Amino acid sequence: MQKEVISGLLLPFLGTSLGAGCVFFMRHELSRGVQRALTGFAAGVMTAASVWSLIIPAMDMSESMGKLAFLPAVIGFWCGILFLLLLDSLIPHMHMNSEKAEGLPSKLARTTMMVLAVTLHNIPEGMAVGIVYAGFLTGSADMTAGGALALALGIAIQNFPEGAIISMPLHAEGKSKGKAFAGGVLSGAVEPVGALLTILFASRLLPIMPYLLSFAAGAMIYVVVEELIPEMSEGEHSNIGVIMFSVGFTLMMVLDVALG
Repeated sequence: MQKEVISGLLLPFLGTSLGAGCVFFMRHELSRGVQRALTGFAAGVMTAASVWSLIIPAMDMSESMGKLAFLPAVIGFWCGILFLLLLDSLIPHMHMNSEKAEGLPSKLARTTMMVLAVTLHNIPEGMAVGIVYAGFLTGSADMTAGGALALALGIAIQNFPEGAIISMPLHAEGKSKGKAFAGGVLSGAVEPVGALLTILFASRLLPIMPYLLSFAAGAMIYVVVEELIPEMSEGEHSNIGVIMFSVGFTLMMVLDVALG
Protein backbone atom coordinates (compact mmCIF):
# COMPACT_ATOMS: atom_id res chain seq x y z
CA MET A 1 0.00 0.00 0.00
CA GLN A 2 1.30 3.46 -0.90
CA LYS A 3 2.88 5.55 1.86
CA GLU A 4 0.57 8.48 1.14
CA VAL A 5 -2.44 6.22 1.68
CA ILE A 6 -1.11 4.91 5.00
CA SER A 7 -0.38 8.49 6.10
CA GLY A 8 -3.89 9.55 5.12
CA LEU A 9 -5.47 6.70 7.07
CA LEU A 10 -3.50 7.63 10.20
CA LEU A 11 -4.16 11.40 10.02
CA PRO A 12 -7.60 11.36 11.72
CA PHE A 13 -6.27 9.10 14.51
CA LEU A 14 -3.31 11.44 14.99
CA GLY A 15 -5.71 14.38 15.31
CA THR A 16 -7.70 12.60 18.03
CA SER A 17 -4.54 11.56 19.90
CA LEU A 18 -3.06 15.07 19.87
CA GLY A 19 -6.35 16.48 21.12
CA ALA A 20 -6.53 13.91 23.89
CA GLY A 21 -3.03 14.99 24.92
CA CYS A 22 -4.45 18.36 25.98
CA VAL A 23 -5.33 16.69 29.27
CA PHE A 24 -1.64 16.90 30.24
CA PHE A 25 -1.45 20.66 29.65
CA MET A 26 -4.85 22.03 30.68
CA ARG A 27 -5.87 22.24 34.33
CA HIS A 28 -9.58 22.64 33.94
CA GLU A 29 -12.29 20.99 31.88
CA LEU A 30 -13.36 22.85 28.75
CA SER A 31 -16.18 25.31 29.37
CA ARG A 32 -19.60 24.58 27.91
CA GLY A 33 -19.17 27.49 25.49
CA VAL A 34 -15.89 26.10 24.17
CA GLN A 35 -17.42 22.62 23.90
CA ARG A 36 -20.34 24.02 21.89
CA ALA A 37 -17.93 25.87 19.59
CA LEU A 38 -15.79 22.79 18.97
CA THR A 39 -18.83 20.57 18.47
CA GLY A 40 -20.26 23.03 15.95
CA PHE A 41 -16.95 23.06 14.09
CA ALA A 42 -16.92 19.25 13.93
CA ALA A 43 -20.51 19.22 12.64
CA GLY A 44 -19.62 21.69 9.89
CA VAL A 45 -16.62 19.67 8.74
CA MET A 46 -18.59 16.41 8.68
CA THR A 47 -21.51 17.96 6.78
CA ALA A 48 -19.29 19.47 4.10
CA ALA A 49 -17.28 16.26 3.80
CA SER A 50 -20.51 14.28 3.34
CA VAL A 51 -21.56 16.51 0.43
CA TRP A 52 -18.34 17.31 -1.46
CA SER A 53 -16.23 14.22 -0.74
CA LEU A 54 -18.93 11.53 -0.71
CA ILE A 55 -22.39 12.29 -2.13
CA ILE A 56 -21.31 14.31 -5.18
CA PRO A 57 -18.65 11.75 -6.22
CA ALA A 58 -21.24 8.98 -5.73
CA MET A 59 -23.60 10.69 -8.18
CA ASP A 60 -20.75 11.42 -10.59
CA MET A 61 -19.93 7.72 -10.67
CA SER A 62 -23.55 6.95 -11.58
CA GLU A 63 -23.78 9.31 -14.57
CA SER A 64 -24.39 6.38 -16.90
CA MET A 65 -27.80 5.92 -15.24
CA GLY A 66 -28.97 9.23 -16.69
CA LYS A 67 -31.84 10.80 -14.79
CA LEU A 68 -31.62 8.00 -12.20
CA ALA A 69 -28.01 8.88 -11.31
CA PHE A 70 -29.25 9.96 -7.89
CA LEU A 71 -30.57 6.47 -7.03
CA PRO A 72 -27.36 4.83 -5.69
CA ALA A 73 -26.69 7.94 -3.58
CA VAL A 74 -30.20 7.87 -2.11
CA ILE A 75 -30.10 4.14 -1.36
CA GLY A 76 -26.61 4.26 0.13
CA PHE A 77 -27.42 7.36 2.16
CA TRP A 78 -30.46 5.73 3.76
CA CYS A 79 -28.56 2.52 4.46
CA GLY A 80 -25.97 4.62 6.30
CA ILE A 81 -28.66 6.39 8.32
CA LEU A 82 -30.33 3.10 9.30
CA PHE A 83 -26.99 1.46 10.11
CA LEU A 84 -26.05 4.20 12.59
CA LEU A 85 -29.59 4.16 13.97
CA LEU A 86 -29.14 0.44 14.67
CA LEU A 87 -25.76 0.93 16.34
CA ASP A 88 -27.15 3.85 18.34
CA SER A 89 -29.96 1.63 19.59
CA LEU A 90 -27.74 -1.33 20.49
CA ILE A 91 -24.42 0.02 21.82
CA PRO A 92 -24.58 1.35 25.40
CA HIS A 93 -23.24 4.91 25.37
CA MET A 94 -23.63 8.27 27.06
CA HIS A 95 -23.22 11.68 25.45
CA MET A 96 -21.37 14.56 27.06
CA ASN A 97 -23.37 16.57 29.60
CA SER A 98 -26.04 13.84 29.65
CA GLU A 99 -27.20 11.90 32.69
CA LYS A 100 -29.10 9.21 30.78
CA ALA A 101 -27.44 6.36 28.89
CA GLU A 102 -28.63 5.26 25.46
CA GLY A 103 -28.57 1.85 23.79
CA LEU A 104 -29.20 -1.48 25.46
CA PRO A 105 -29.26 -1.55 29.28
CA SER A 106 -25.76 -1.98 30.65
CA LYS A 107 -23.75 -1.90 33.87
CA LEU A 108 -20.80 -0.26 32.15
CA ALA A 109 -19.15 2.65 33.95
CA ARG A 110 -20.22 6.16 32.96
CA THR A 111 -16.71 6.94 31.68
CA THR A 112 -16.70 3.82 29.49
CA MET A 113 -20.02 4.78 27.95
CA MET A 114 -18.71 8.31 27.27
CA VAL A 115 -15.80 6.80 25.31
CA LEU A 116 -18.21 4.51 23.44
CA ALA A 117 -20.33 7.53 22.44
CA VAL A 118 -17.36 9.17 20.70
CA THR A 119 -16.22 5.83 19.26
CA LEU A 120 -19.68 5.34 17.79
CA HIS A 121 -19.51 8.47 15.68
CA ASN A 122 -15.87 7.85 14.73
CA ILE A 123 -16.94 4.72 12.86
CA PRO A 124 -18.44 6.53 9.84
CA GLU A 125 -15.47 8.91 9.72
CA GLY A 126 -13.08 5.98 9.39
CA MET A 127 -15.33 4.41 6.76
CA ALA A 128 -15.46 7.66 4.79
CA VAL A 129 -11.67 8.01 4.66
CA GLY A 130 -11.29 4.34 3.75
CA ILE A 131 -13.84 4.49 0.93
CA VAL A 132 -12.34 7.64 -0.60
CA TYR A 133 -8.84 6.15 -0.54
CA ALA A 134 -10.23 2.92 -2.01
CA GLY A 135 -11.66 5.00 -4.84
CA PHE A 136 -8.27 6.61 -5.36
CA LEU A 137 -6.39 3.30 -5.36
CA THR A 138 -8.78 1.71 -7.85
CA GLY A 139 -8.98 4.78 -10.08
CA SER A 140 -12.75 5.08 -9.74
CA ALA A 141 -14.85 8.27 -9.54
CA ASP A 142 -11.81 10.35 -10.58
CA MET A 143 -10.69 10.33 -6.96
CA THR A 144 -7.33 12.06 -6.51
CA ALA A 145 -4.71 11.74 -3.81
CA GLY A 146 -5.33 15.40 -3.01
CA GLY A 147 -9.07 14.90 -2.65
CA ALA A 148 -8.57 11.92 -0.35
CA LEU A 149 -6.00 13.89 1.67
CA ALA A 150 -8.44 16.80 1.98
CA LEU A 151 -11.03 14.53 3.58
CA ALA A 152 -8.48 12.90 5.91
CA LEU A 153 -7.03 16.30 6.89
CA GLY A 154 -10.47 17.83 7.46
CA ILE A 155 -11.49 14.98 9.75
CA ALA A 156 -8.13 15.13 11.54
CA ILE A 157 -8.61 18.85 12.23
CA GLN A 158 -12.07 18.31 13.71
CA ASN A 159 -10.78 15.28 15.65
CA PHE A 160 -8.27 17.42 17.56
CA PRO A 161 -10.88 19.25 19.66
CA GLU A 162 -12.88 16.01 19.79
CA GLY A 163 -9.97 14.29 21.53
CA ALA A 164 -9.84 17.08 24.11
CA ILE A 165 -13.61 16.97 24.59
CA ILE A 166 -13.41 13.30 25.61
CA SER A 167 -10.16 13.27 27.64
CA MET A 168 -10.85 16.38 29.74
CA PRO A 169 -14.25 15.19 31.07
CA LEU A 170 -12.77 11.75 31.76
CA HIS A 171 -10.14 13.39 33.95
CA ALA A 172 -12.82 15.52 35.61
CA GLU A 173 -14.77 12.31 36.33
CA GLY A 174 -11.84 11.05 38.42
CA LYS A 175 -9.65 9.24 35.90
CA SER A 176 -5.91 9.87 36.05
CA LYS A 177 -4.47 11.97 33.23
CA GLY A 178 -2.87 8.87 31.73
CA LYS A 179 -6.13 6.92 31.71
CA ALA A 180 -8.06 9.93 30.42
CA PHE A 181 -5.55 10.29 27.59
CA ALA A 182 -5.81 6.56 26.83
CA GLY A 183 -9.60 6.87 26.70
CA GLY A 184 -9.36 9.68 24.17
CA VAL A 185 -6.86 7.77 22.05
CA LEU A 186 -8.94 4.60 22.24
CA SER A 187 -12.03 6.43 20.98
CA GLY A 188 -10.13 7.34 17.81
CA ALA A 189 -8.46 3.96 17.25
CA VAL A 190 -11.53 2.70 15.43
CA GLU A 191 -10.92 5.15 12.57
CA PRO A 192 -7.71 3.74 11.00
CA VAL A 193 -8.93 0.19 11.62
CA GLY A 194 -12.30 0.93 10.02
CA ALA A 195 -10.63 2.77 7.13
CA LEU A 196 -8.26 -0.12 6.40
CA LEU A 197 -11.03 -2.72 6.53
CA THR A 198 -13.16 -0.54 4.27
CA ILE A 199 -10.34 -0.30 1.72
CA LEU A 200 -10.00 -4.08 1.65
CA PHE A 201 -13.75 -4.41 1.29
CA ALA A 202 -14.38 -1.64 -1.21
CA SER A 203 -11.51 -2.47 -3.56
CA ARG A 204 -13.20 -5.82 -4.30
CA LEU A 205 -16.63 -4.29 -4.88
CA LEU A 206 -16.13 -1.49 -7.38
CA PRO A 207 -19.67 -1.76 -8.84
CA ILE A 208 -21.17 -0.64 -5.53
CA MET A 209 -18.67 2.15 -4.81
CA PRO A 210 -21.36 4.87 -5.22
CA TYR A 211 -23.46 3.09 -2.59
CA LEU A 212 -20.49 2.86 -0.22
CA LEU A 213 -19.63 6.54 -0.60
CA SER A 214 -23.18 7.66 0.13
CA PHE A 215 -23.47 5.06 2.91
CA ALA A 216 -20.60 6.79 4.74
CA ALA A 217 -22.26 10.15 4.08
CA GLY A 218 -25.54 8.98 5.57
CA ALA A 219 -23.78 7.62 8.64
CA MET A 220 -21.95 10.92 9.20
CA ILE A 221 -25.07 13.02 8.71
CA TYR A 222 -26.86 10.84 11.28
CA VAL A 223 -24.14 11.66 13.81
CA VAL A 224 -24.32 15.37 12.98
CA VAL A 225 -28.11 15.61 13.35
CA GLU A 226 -28.59 13.19 16.23
CA GLU A 227 -25.67 14.24 18.41
CA LEU A 228 -23.57 17.22 17.32
CA ILE A 229 -26.24 19.77 16.42
CA PRO A 230 -28.20 19.25 19.69
CA GLU A 231 -24.97 19.58 21.68
CA MET A 232 -23.85 22.74 19.91
CA SER A 233 -27.28 24.36 20.34
CA GLU A 234 -28.05 23.56 23.98
CA GLY A 235 -28.18 26.28 26.60
CA GLU A 236 -27.87 30.04 26.19
CA HIS A 237 -25.62 31.84 23.73
CA SER A 238 -25.68 28.95 21.24
CA ASN A 239 -24.80 31.27 18.34
CA ILE A 240 -21.15 30.31 18.77
CA GLY A 241 -22.05 26.77 17.72
CA VAL A 242 -23.70 28.01 14.54
CA ILE A 243 -20.75 30.28 13.71
CA MET A 244 -18.24 27.48 14.24
CA PHE A 245 -20.41 25.11 12.19
CA SER A 246 -20.08 27.60 9.34
CA VAL A 247 -16.33 27.86 9.86
CA GLY A 248 -15.94 24.08 9.79
CA PHE A 249 -18.17 23.75 6.72
CA THR A 250 -16.24 26.46 4.87
CA LEU A 251 -12.85 25.02 5.80
CA MET A 252 -13.76 21.54 4.58
CA MET A 253 -15.21 22.97 1.37
CA VAL A 254 -12.02 24.95 0.71
CA LEU A 255 -9.80 21.94 1.46
CA ASP A 256 -11.77 19.70 -0.87
CA VAL A 257 -11.65 22.15 -3.78
CA ALA A 258 -8.07 23.34 -3.21
CA LEU A 259 -6.54 19.90 -2.71
CA GLY A 260 -8.94 17.86 -4.83
